[in-house]
Amino acid sequence: MMASQTELHSLNNRLDAEAQQMATTSLRSLMAAPEREALVLKHDDLWVDITRQPIRANSLELLYELANARHLSEKIDQMFQGRKINRTEDRAVVHMGLRHPDRLKTDEWNRLVSFVESVRNSAQIKHVVNIGIGGSDLGPAMLAQALGPVCDGPDLHFVGNVDPAHMFDTLARCKPEQTIFIVTSKTFTTSETLANAELAKSWLIRNGISPDEAMVAVTAAPDIASKWGIDKGQIFSFADGVGGRYSVWSAVGLAVMIGCGVDQFSEVLAGAYDMDCHFQTARFADNLPVTMGLLRIWHRQFMGRISYGLMAYEQRLARFAAWAQQLEMESNGKSVDINGQPLALPAAPLIWGEAGTNAQHSFFQWLHQGTEIHPIDILVSRKPYLRGEDALSKASHRQLVINAIAQAEALAFGQKNTENLHNHFAGNRPSILVSWDSTTPFAIGRLLALYEHITIVSGFIWGINSFDQFGVELGKKMARALDEGEGLSHFSKAAQSFMQTLD
Repeated sequence: MMASQTELHSLNNRLDAEAQQMATTSLRSLMAAPEREALVLKHDDLWVDITRQPIRANSLELLYELANARHLSEKIDQMFQGRKINRTEDRAVVHMGLRHPDRLKTDEWNRLVSFVESVRNSAQIKHVVNIGIGGSDLGPAMLAQALGPVCDGPDLHFVGNVDPAHMFDTLARCKPEQTIFIVTSKTFTTSETLANAELAKSWLIRNGISPDEAMVAVTAAPDIASKWGIDKGQIFSFADGVGGRYSVWSAVGLAVMIGCGVDQFSEVLAGAYDMDCHFQTARFADNLPVTMGLLRIWHRQFMGRISYGLMAYEQRLARFAAWAQQLEMESNGKSVDINGQPLALPAAPLIWGEAGTNAQHSFFQWLHQGTEIHPIDILVSRKPYLRGEDALSKASHRQLVINAIAQAEALAFGQKNTENLHNHFAGNRPSILVSWDSTTPFAIGRLLALYEHITIVSGFIWGINSFDQFGVELGKKMARALDEGEGLSHFSKAAQSFMQTLD
């Protein structure tokens, strides 16, 4: 039964009151409660420790009540059923189907496998350059780095920035006769991607290589890619219902598949599917993405915290925060709800982060002693994975894990020193410790799907559409107008003057 606006208002008031009480309650006292260990949620070897959060049992009960009032279960079911929940674009959200085991029986998958194996078995091809931007770059680049220890294929390169230096510096490491390019663009109209593709095509032609033999396209608009000049037999498509920031599971992951091989990429998909099943079936109190999504709402809406940090204590996940930035902020960075009505409260925190332990020597000073509180997730595997089995490597990884735990404890407990405030740490800085056994391809897929669903849960609760991104279009439209010299009178005098310096 749908909650009335009066009931929702009452529930929000109770959550506000609960947040005010938790804001004045120390984490030290909360964590001393004997039942606190129940706040370590587990799904197989994936553990989510929320004991260092400003919450108690009543806080969680209210948050789960909010989820029910906002019909979270129904919305999750509609998404998995393929209903058109992306109303503004009249589309279903179908990226979860890309990691379902049934996909491995399709012609689409078999065609990808055939191409991947032909490239990996070629003695000629040594470099694969993925040209894309946004979800066509951040996802595959992040995943390729995460899968580094199992990538035994050609060297992978990712070019996203329209600054020609990015392409030129990449080409300097490649030989034309040993290189293929994957031009990745959902619409195949993305200006930055096409500009870089033209640079790649020109480089091939200057070196006597036919672009037909060395350029591949990944797109949801195969006809446009064909008109641009990609041979139809070299075009790999995916569905319109796969949003760019959710697309690494599709043919957008082609470069990664070439790098690590089909079996390893299949393990990534299997890990993501495992999280899909957990998300779809686990009760809210045991459901990792539901609980973490609700805690993100808790901090943003009820505790008034504008940013949320992601600190991966895994060098191979160094680009995880950059991927998660687009995931959350492009999905939920909205000011209207799914019906086009203004939001009463802000949504989507600023997502940021850096790999630990480097981050400790960068901005953790600000986290520990700054005047504002910024919640963070600390992510770490409990054991090293491959190339780390010797005693020295195990000892280094142990130090890594110790640092992760120590930072979580220090942020929560602080250190009182009223005589010398330079050495006073207020504590009460919340974190979630996310840990797993070792960073296998399966574990990586599961982790990425977890954070996708955290973003989706948040959007469902806020009542916004997490699957469109009209906010990226205005700047692109104005850039085209400036480039074509159209309607310059509508631009500021400063912009017009600056454009004259480019002539």
